Amino acid sequence: MTLLRTTPTNIVGLASPDSLVEQLLEQMLIRTGHRPSPAEQTSWGRSLPVLARDLVDAGLGSVEMLVEYHLPLTSQRADVVLAGTHPDTGEPSYVVVELKQWSSARSYEGSVELVDVPGMPGGPKLHPVAQVQGYCAYLADFLRALQDQPDALAGLAYLHNATDPASVADLRRYPVSTTGRLFTGADRGDLLSFLRSRLAPGSAGHSVADTLVRSAVAPSKQLLKVAADEVRDREQFRLLGNQQLAVDLVLHAVEQARASNTKRVVVVSGGPGSGKSVVALSLLGELARQGRSVLHATGSRSFTQTLRKVAGHRAPRVKSMFKYFNQFMTAETNGLDVLVLDEAHRIRATSVDRYTKAALRTDRPQIDELIAAARVPVFLLDEHQVVRPGEMGSLNQILRHAESMGLETQHVHLGEQFRCGGSQEYLLWTQKLLGLSEAGAPEQWHGDPQFQVRVADSPEELEQLLQQQREGGYSARMSAGYCWPWSDPRPDGTLVPDVQVGAWARPWNLKGDRRVGEAPPSALWATEDGGFGQVGCIYTAQGFEYDWSGVILGPDLVWRDGRFTTVRAANRDPDMRSTTKVSDAQFDQLVRHVYKVLLTRGMVGTVLYSTDAQTRQALRELVLA
Repeated sequence: MTLLRTTPTNIVGLASPDSLVEQLLEQMLIRTGHRPSPAEQTSWGRSLPVLARDLVDAGLGSVEMLVEYHLPLTSQRADVVLAGTHPDTGEPSYVVVELKQWSSARSYEGSVELVDVPGMPGGPKLHPVAQVQGYCAYLADFLRALQDQPDALAGLAYLHNATDPASVADLRRYPVSTTGRLFTGADRGDLLSFLRSRLAPGSAGHSVADTLVRSAVAPSKQLLKVAADEVRDREQFRLLGNQQLAVDLVLHAVEQARASNTKRVVVVSGGPGSGKSVVALSLLGELARQGRSVLHATGSRSFTQTLRKVAGHRAPRVKSMFKYFNQFMTAETNGLDVLVLDEAHRIRATSVDRYTKAALRTDRPQIDELIAAARVPVFLLDEHQVVRPGEMGSLNQILRHAESMGLETQHVHLGEQFRCGGSQEYLLWTQKLLGLSEAGAPEQWHGDPQFQVRVADSPEELEQLLQQQREGGYSARMSAGYCWPWSDPRPDGTLVPDVQVGAWARPWNLKGDRRVGEAPPSALWATEDGGFGQVGCIYTAQGFEYDWSGVILGPDLVWRDGRFTTVRAANRDPDMRSTTKVSDAQFDQLVRHVYKVLLTRGMVGTVLYSTDAQTRQALRELVLA
């Protein structure tokens, strides 16, 4: 998907840049229902006409410009993709362009990959050549039209306001390639020559652009399917934008900490599917390859056990790299180079539990233990995924604690979205639906080509819809709010169908670590064959993804008076029972977070069903078929 298809000649012929901005703004509102920021609108008006004029001067006025091109299965957009034919071969040729208005930029603390832009807030930025190289690599991986076409794709970063070569001299240290060239306003002639070497003058790019836009998309690389290779052998995921920035920032922090004998805290935040765990595994693999001492830890039993199983399948020693948050009570101070803390929103107030030895029972905060354990602790979190009482890994809590220890902190926000088909619109819609967004009240779902939402009138219909997707080769799971009892298996090994809605009944996922019949162990419910026959809960679904997600909204979340309201008496989660430990306000927030997690597990689509008739009617009105 792209916001605007046009040609350089058309842009140059417009009365003013404002006309171009108006066209893009109109398309953005039509396709997403959201207005871009003033900064983005200003960028369109200042950068696109410059590129269009350069293309016309290069004799390329008829190539196709795909403006704000949407990278498939993500919420990332490339500024422009140029489509035409190659001057030597006559084959389709594409140039991905990243436009920057920077007039100057310099290396960040000597790093090649990170840059500092004077006057621009938000800390260090990813080198623009690295950014465009990532886009090109991603497109080559995921678009069938580009497979077996090694010379079809090129990329460049264009800093058109940088007219003084000295102002960006540091950026020249970054290695360039066909998919990553750097041009500035000072070397416009070189830019025109490069464009002519990739695109034939006078060639019309409309049909070539059609090929790209209509290309089939290769299956997405799901996290756990490649975890083992990622840790041991090679890069499996293409890191984009701030994902790459986060990895480079941590690698840089490690070198700085070792060289200066200092310590630095890095926090990476992002919504579901934004790539936090991809960043975590990429760091684990790269740092291990560099010979650094690094461990991965989470507060999720299901997630840790699954990573141990998958990553340690062929190399059992790899299992020891995956720990739990409460295993660092006696860790040596700065004994590790890096401690990667995935799902950090699950950090607890203390590591002490009923199994803790008496000698270790102190008031020391768990976050203090984790920060102390490594020179560079890296926290990866989503504040909207705090789902249990006592979880306290918020961005502000981590930053405040690090500040109290006198430590420097750096924060990277992953704005990208890879789960839910890369649909940022669906994520925002879900937050509004559940009353978790400051952006407004619940609203109708108007559809998104990247993601499907359906409403079922019965649990039988929900299960049937998911089964149809499974027969089509997709993975699928059912999950529900914790509103039914959760029984142990019967003596004969059969499971108790606790989740009952009318005549329909299915068992919860297993509690234990052993397979029962076709049902996988609890920690592997989301990833192993046999999991579709049981209903998953928040504790087995969190941190995982599957193609299609079926979500049963239980009676603890119902629609009344135009919004969702929570019903404490309908919830059966033991952790939520105590009104002294969990106030009504906390319960309300936690339940909304639970359903937000469940609603954002799908990669392709979500099927919704509510046990409450009034809620089903509201969902039908909100989700237009």
